[in-house]
Amino acid sequence: MQKSTKQTAARGNPCRRRTAATPRVTCRKAGRPPATRIRGGRRSRPSPFLVLRSSALTASRVQLRPPTPARIVVLVSGAGTLLNSLAEASRAADYPAQIVAVGADRDCGALANAADAGIACFAVSVRDHADRSAWDVALTEAVAAHEPDLVVSAGFMKILGPAFLERFGGRIINTHPALLPAFPGSHAVADALAYGVKVSGSTVHLVDSGIDTGAVLAQEAVPVLADDDEATLHERIKVVERRLLAEVIAAVATRGVVSDGRKAVIPSE
Repeated sequence: MQKSTKQTAARGNPCRRRTAATPRVTCRKAGRPPATRIRGGRRSRPSPFLVLRSSALTASRVQLRPPTPARIVVLVSGAGTLLNSLAEASRAADYPAQIVAVGADRDCGALANAADAGIACFAVSVRDHADRSAWDVALTEAVAAHEPDLVVSAGFMKILGPAFLERFGGRIINTHPALLPAFPGSHAVADALAYGVKVSGSTVHLVDSGIDTGAVLAQEAVPVLADDDEATLHERIKVVERRLLAEVIAAVATRGVVSDGRKAVIPSE
């Protein structure tokens, strides 16, 4: 779930936590990425291909099929529990995706964990740029430098801007702790409890320019118990969220996504 504000969870430079046994990693405050990675404004490796699925040449119905293994950049802002579960899943020999970099909008525990695990990492802070538009461009270029096939927002607390969406639109995956379109926004669990619903859950969806309005890829229900508070319900949703995100990424990396307006479908095997 993307949110516009949240207090910084950690301070200090996460790069310094690398031990002698850990491979050298890239962890830096990113502005403009190395020019050698982007040539002529284009990526130096083939992009995930889009296959038009209509006889008329319309972009309303397309299929995204990343190469395997798919290259993933994960965006984070906090402790990185979602990142940790995805990293664990990706270590399986048959998992069809690999995390090539972790990016954040601030120094945080997730960046430190990525550095310790030997994953390239970078931070692009809004306060280091003249305005939000400049930050948007800098984040876009920092992510593009790692040539991702998919971008995963795993607890990233900033709204992605137009430059980022133009570059990576249709291949940004996010999670939300409610059954969208119910209870969008940053207080989804509390809102669900306040409304008195008997079932909530987790949604994995594509990211668009709205707040939790992108096409749904997968959902799983979580019962609301009579004695639930926000913490207990959220923890049970997180358990589902971690598993569901890894499953969806594996499915997208293997079979792609067919998008048609509001509908996004992962083809069956």
